[in-house]
Amino acid sequence: MVFTTIADGLARGVEGVSSTVSETFFEPVIRLGVTGLARSGKTVFITSLVANLLDRGRMPQLTAAANGAIRTAYLQPQPDDTIPRFPFEANLAALTGASPRWPEPTSAVSELRLSLKVQPQGMLGALSGPRTIHLDIIDYPGEWLLDLALLDKDYDGWAAEALARLDTRPMGRAFADLAARTDPAAEFDEPLAQRLAESYTAYLQEARAAGYSDCTPGRFLLPGEMAGSPVLTFAPLPPVAAGARTGRGALRREMARRFDAYKREVVKPFFRDHFARIDRQVVLVDALGAIHAGPPALEDLRATLAEILTAFRPGRNSWLSSILGRRVERILFAATKADHLHHAQHARLTGIMEALVRDARSRADFAGARTEAMSIASLRTTVEDTITHEGHPLEVVRGTLLDGGRRAAFYPGELPVDPAVLLAPAREGAPRWLDGDYGAMHFAPAPLTLRRDEGPPHIRLDRAAEFLIGDRLK
Repeated sequence: MVFTTIADGLARGVEGVSSTVSETFFEPVIRLGVTGLARSGKTVFITSLVANLLDRGRMPQLTAAANGAIRTAYLQPQPDDTIPRFPFEANLAALTGASPRWPEPTSAVSELRLSLKVQPQGMLGALSGPRTIHLDIIDYPGEWLLDLALLDKDYDGWAAEALARLDTRPMGRAFADLAARTDPAAEFDEPLAQRLAESYTAYLQEARAAGYSDCTPGRFLLPGEMAGSPVLTFAPLPPVAAGARTGRGALRREMARRFDAYKREVVKPFFRDHFARIDRQVVLVDALGAIHAGPPALEDLRATLAEILTAFRPGRNSWLSSILGRRVERILFAATKADHLHHAQHARLTGIMEALVRDARSRADFAGARTEAMSIASLRTTVEDTITHEGHPLEVVRGTLLDGGRRAAFYPGELPVDPAVLLAPAREGAPRWLDGDYGAMHFAPAPLTLRRDEGPPHIRLDRAAEFLIGDRLK
């Protein structure tokens, strides 16, 4: 049974509605962008973070929670009435109910405002009294984040990269065959364009399911109301043969036009409208899933993370400043599902995450943004145990399997102390791991019994919060 602090705490709902817009102008606002690459648990991260800020008993490494600076926290109406509200209450009920289940993932942008009454520390703080700080959480699909890099590419460059990736992705053979049979100089034909786009989309869906991270354009995977529109009806095609003439009605030329329209009508407005004031960003990553999928998926993840940071270019001279409006001050890359490992391996997972973003981080840090990599579990679903295997102790985790509901002990394999043991063969194009086999398991959320003033159990969510917002709560 879940105690009333969380379940009944939902009744707190919206508090402080009497605050006027003019008052809000004088209250600090932290705009936190939250996104996640495939299967990283973005919805659970936001739900658990908010629940643990409302009830802070499990947040000792968030300084403002540990020293009592946060006097109270409550939800308020979000400032943008045109954006759907993040369904916090429904998600929390799904995770903490009598029969807990994973909430439905979000497929579009949403927002939530959490307001914190904070007592500044020191003599001046004692004189000034508590102040209100608003945390605006902007939730958006990771698939759309990858589109940011497209703004710096033309159709020729993107098509060449997309077609080259097909050589290392077996699920792309059907589209590769269709593209090879297509004459890019032929007269444009809408049914053919639709077949190409459908085949390319099917390939992207299979690639994402197989553990690959770079699956652009992102709206092909989550089209929403744009499904079937011309702006989503294009695909990469090889260059026109030397000497061939292509008029305005040629197939490849129309594909290039639609690619430019996608950047202009879909990508730019999305980032302009929703990221004009973001100053903190967290990118959630299923690094364990990529390791399980094999070296090609891990290398694809490394390249994708580098491209994300390169696209953000989070310094004062960002080329995206006209879209983002201000520089992103802090970026956290968090490897999720740390509860799938015994704590003895958490440092190794963090080391792998740090190595995955090392090259790009150095550029971001130089540009003035702080970046951090860590391993977390937004909701802890397992307990640790030690079993005897072939006469030797083996450190495992136990949880309830998502399929079938059976309790099981799980050992995913021993991650290397040196991340290069994984990253080197991944960069070299190894098709599989030679010295290890890394498993993956899907666990269901465990039934919870929560004490008063206590949020859902997690691993290092308080450290993530300290890095992302802790400096603004002093």
